[in-house]
Amino acid sequence: MRRTTAIVVVMLLSIGTLMAQEPVKNIIFLIGDGVGIASVSMMQLHNNYEPTIFDKAENIALQKTYSADNRVTDSAASGTALASGYKTNNTFLGVTADGTPVKSLMEVAQEKGMATGVVVTTYLQHATPAAFYAHIPNRHAYAAISKQLVNSKLDVAIGGGMEYLKEQYGSKCNAKRAIEEAGFEYIDTMRELGKAESTTRTLAILADKEVGADSGDYLAEATATALALLEERGGDNGFVLMVEGSLIDGMGHANDAMAQQKEMTGFMQAIEVAVEYAAAHSDTLVVVTADHSTGGLSIVSADADFTLSEQGVEYRWTTKGHSGEMIPIYLYGAGAEQINGIMENSALGAKLIKLIK
Repeated sequence: MRRTTAIVVVMLLSIGTLMAQEPVKNIIFLIGDGVGIASVSMMQLHNNYEPTIFDKAENIALQKTYSADNRVTDSAASGTALASGYKTNNTFLGVTADGTPVKSLMEVAQEKGMATGVVVTTYLQHATPAAFYAHIPNRHAYAAISKQLVNSKLDVAIGGGMEYLKEQYGSKCNAKRAIEEAGFEYIDTMRELGKAESTTRTLAILADKEVGADSGDYLAEATATALALLEERGGDNGFVLMVEGSLIDGMGHANDAMAQQKEMTGFMQAIEVAVEYAAAHSDTLVVVTADHSTGGLSIVSADADFTLSEQGVEYRWTTKGHSGEMIPIYLYGAGAEQINGIMENSALGAKLIKLIK
């Protein structure tokens, strides 16, 4: 009898906990392209071990990044897994390994009447952002992806990529016309972006390709602007925003630790904006992760005998490409406790979709 009573009490407590959990209305999904655990450790060192935004996570999990056809993923396959909940082949976007299109987190959100947006420091046709709106088995088909961007139902898209829009539509003038005919307000400067109205969908193309390395506060400012627009457009239905620190990856490919620190700083500023938003809106979940690690960064003692008093550290790289280790997931706000343990990258994508269904 006592055992039965104890089981009932545990079940009631569990039900009470689930009922007490804040429902997730908004998701802010931040992806640091190429950010492995060593890059996070580098920023902790850079910050002299004072708590970084990563240290302030309310929960942490791990994801495995391999793709359907390779033990080391590219950004297209990992982006698709994170966006849709399905693993696929390297270079594939928004389709499974057999070419079947799959709905992304953004498309599921749109079906529910939620507002959706992407903010990146690279061009909007790049693999990670494209995984959230495009369906094509070739990440390098930038002209075709440009057409899918223009025809997408995104409410806000901020980044670069005019070069590929011109390739698709013939000229900047034609591209602008196509964007406006699709129902977007076309914007090409940060000043204009600051004046954007939520009554119209916003497509901000701020550069021919990347917005630019070492772009200062751009990512944090663009994230704040997107949040304001999406909050108004989503209303009671909420929103989903994906923000990518895109150029961190390139600094890993270049094995340039100092340049990566600058890009990481901009990304961390954007995370701060997202976490501050979640602190003021208790129904918002912030998820921070990466698509993969790049460069195989290691942090070693600058002195051969590390038992001596600290002489500093050296950053050493093992590859110019991607690497296949697990990637941390940092969680803040509503629903943070619901994502735990070690999982496939596709499982993380599936969990996020389930949270808004």
